[in-house]
Amino acid sequence: SRSRSWATRFSAPETPTQRRRWSTTIEARLSAGQRRQLLRNGVKLKSAAGLSEVLQTVLFCPEDLNLIREGSVQRRRFLDDCISQLRPRYAEALAEYKRLYEHKTRILRDYEENPSLLNALDDFDLRMAQMGAILIHYRAHFIRRMEKHAPAIHADFSGGRERLELSYETVSTVTDPMAQPREILPQLLAHQESHRQAELDARQCLSGPHKDDLVVSIGGQLAKTYASQGQTRTAVLSLKLAQREIFQEETGEWPVLLLDDVLSELDSKRQAFVLNRIRGGQVFITCCEEEKLEGLEGGRVFHIRDGSIVTNI
Repeated sequence: SRSRSWATRFSAPETPTQRRRWSTTIEARLSAGQRRQLLRNGVKLKSAAGLSEVLQTVLFCPEDLNLIREGSVQRRRFLDDCISQLRPRYAEALAEYKRLYEHKTRILRDYEENPSLLNALDDFDLRMAQMGAILIHYRAHFIRRMEKHAPAIHADFSGGRERLELSYETVSTVTDPMAQPREILPQLLAHQESHRQAELDARQCLSGPHKDDLVVSIGGQLAKTYASQGQTRTAVLSLKLAQREIFQEETGEWPVLLLDDVLSELDSKRQAFVLNRIRGGQVFITCCEEEKLEGLEGGRVFHIRDGSIVTNI
């Protein structure tokens, strides 16, 4: 099958305060039946984490409503994506933790047929706790920053009628998720030890930050349970716009913002709020009603029909 690729050239900052300019080419190759390939200046990357130094993106699509509606897996994925783009150390720790989790799961699943597997369990537990302490530390700090941005955006979005609240749920023995990883480590090891027999009985990993959650509440009520369709969309957009502002604070440049069908279920006031809030930086918006973009200035409009560009203005 034929592959399709996309490439762009742009300038990136060296630091927020001191910059030099260079040209970077990023290419994504998508082929039917094959894994996506990412290249930077022609060099194949092992993962998207290799782009974190030169390209940050924020994406909103209709499926993101599941951030509020569904379980903690979706919200952890959101946190992981955000932090990995800013902190390569986090991305590395996350990748290793996932590998360790898979190995430990196999040990717990198969140890009755092969008891010698348990000889490696302590080593896996220690390394998982070391990586888990890093994950908890970075997640706690990122959520603290989200707490400074998202509630204010949500209040503006709702005309001051709603109050968004965020909190972090992690391993119960961790007394201060903001602490350094070395302080969190013994608390994770203690939790592992207390759950050792339960894990052997259940043949599952029951201890660790793979069960963390970003808890979202509106007006003191759990959003997952009580939020309406409009409140859910507003809350997700507030999280995404907060992510965008944090990235800008961190790097000194706005991330590329990708908004897929963001305006379709918003009233005119909330549409205007979104369009006014996203000024600055590079933004891509898809929609089916071009007149909704009239509030934007200086942009280009592309018309897509049957998967091809038919006109552009």
